[in-house]
Amino acid sequence: MLSWALPVVVHLGFCVSAFAQQISVSPASALAENNLIAGSDQAMDFAGKQLVQPQPEASPNPSPTQNWAIHGDIIAIFQGQPGFHDPYNGPNSLQSQDDFRQTTTADLFFGVRLWPGAEFYLNPEYYQGFGLGNTHGIAQFPNSEAYKVGQKVGDVFIPNLFIRQVFGFGGEQEHLDEGPLQLAGNVDISRLTITAGKMAVGNQFDNNAYSHDPGAQFLNWALVDAGGFDYAADSLGYEYGLTAELNQKAWAARAGYFTVPRYNNGLATDGHYLKAFELIGELEGRYQLFGHPGKVRLTGWLLHQHLGDFSSLLRDQSVLINGLREPYRTSYGGILNFEQEVAKDVGLFARLSYRDPRREAYMFSDIDKAFSIGVSVNGEAWKRSDDVFGFAYGVANIGVAHRDYFAEGGLGILVGDGKLPHFGYENFIEAYYNVAVWKWVNFTVDYQLFVNPGYNEDRGPINVFSGRVTLRF
Repeated sequence: MLSWALPVVVHLGFCVSAFAQQISVSPASALAENNLIAGSDQAMDFAGKQLVQPQPEASPNPSPTQNWAIHGDIIAIFQGQPGFHDPYNGPNSLQSQDDFRQTTTADLFFGVRLWPGAEFYLNPEYYQGFGLGNTHGIAQFPNSEAYKVGQKVGDVFIPNLFIRQVFGFGGEQEHLDEGPLQLAGNVDISRLTITAGKMAVGNQFDNNAYSHDPGAQFLNWALVDAGGFDYAADSLGYEYGLTAELNQKAWAARAGYFTVPRYNNGLATDGHYLKAFELIGELEGRYQLFGHPGKVRLTGWLLHQHLGDFSSLLRDQSVLINGLREPYRTSYGGILNFEQEVAKDVGLFARLSYRDPRREAYMFSDIDKAFSIGVSVNGEAWKRSDDVFGFAYGVANIGVAHRDYFAEGGLGILVGDGKLPHFGYENFIEAYYNVAVWKWVNFTVDYQLFVNPGYNEDRGPINVFSGRVTLRF
C-alpha cells in the first residue's frame, strides 16, 4: 500500500535536505583537532548507530550548525543459501529448502533544535520482508535488518521518538557533525547529555566504529551488537528509556533505564515499570597507541522480568514452551568491547560478552557467551577511498542447563531443532566488500559460513550469500 508513497517521500527528502540547515559561523579548526579523542558516541550514523569509522584526521570543513534537518535511507538486503545437511527439523529450525529471503527498510529522520541544548527527533520507518527461516535456526543470525516479526506487504512504525538535552560545563569545545539522529553544532567537550523517549539501546551503548552499522558494515547480529547482550527491545528492536552520558576528553560514562516487553520477544511493553525493567551502565576509555586512536568499553546490565529458570523448566517445560512465566527474576551480563586503529586505513575490533546462563534469553538471541574479532580496511590503498572491506570471526556458546533444555525439545527466541543430541559451539565467519557507487548509493557483497548452526553438530555447515543496496541522504 506504500509502494507509490516511498518514491515520493524519498524525492522530497532529497530536495528538503539541501535546505535543512540554519547556518552559523563554522567552528575554528582547533575544535576539529580535538574531535577524534573527545568525540562522544552520541554522534550517530544513518542506521541510528554510531559513526561508521573513526577519522584519523578532522574534516577541514566541518558541517555548519543546524537548527533542523531531514535525512533518510533505504536498505535492501537479498540473502540466500544453496542448501545444507538437514537430517531433521524442529519448530525453530532453518530448513534446507528455505533458500532465499529479502528485507527492505526505509527511514526518514526529522530533527529540530527546540531551545539551547535541546533537540527533538522523530523517525518513521517502513519495513518489509523476512529473514531466512523467518529469522530462526541460527543464534548468530546473518541479517541484522531482519526483524523477528516479518511482513510480506510491509508496515510502518516509529522506532525513534525522543528528546535530547545537553548541559555544557564550559571550557574546550568540539564540533559534532550532522547525522540522521544528530544535528550539527558546537558543544562543550565536558558535558552531560540526557536522552528520553523511544530509542534503540544500540544508539547509546555497545558502539563500535568498525562493526555496528548493518547498512554499511557487517550484517551478522553478533557483529552489529555483542552476541550475549540481552538488551531491552521489543520484537522490532526498540523500547522506551531514559539515559545519561557524562563526556570528558579521555573518557565517558553512560547509564540508562529501559522498559521491557510484557512477554518474551513481544511487542507490548510491560507497564509494571518498577518491576519490569533493564538497567545498563557503560564506561569508555579513549587513548592513543603509537599515534593511532583506540577505545575500550565495559558495559554491564541488570534485567528484572518474568524470566524462566532452566532448572525449573526442565522439571516443567510448560513454563517456557507455553509462554508462561514465573515470578519476577533477575538476570545480568557484561561486555568488553575494543576498537583500535592500527594504520591510517586499517582498524581492528573485538567483543567478549556474557549473560546469566541460568535464565532464558528474553529479548535478543539464544546466546550465553560470545566472542567476535575482525578487521576493517578502507580502500584508499587501491584508490577506492570510499570502499570498505571487512572480515570477522564469531563464536557463541550456551550453558549446560540451556543445552539440556534444547535437548528436551525446548524452544528459544531463534533456536530449537526439537532435539540436540550432539551439541557444538556455533561458529561463523563473515566477509564483505562495500562499494561506493555514488555519493548516496552503496552496494555490498557479503558471505557468511556457519558451522554447528543452532549449536547442533548434526546440521550444516550453511553458506549464506548476500547482496545489499543502501541509499542514504
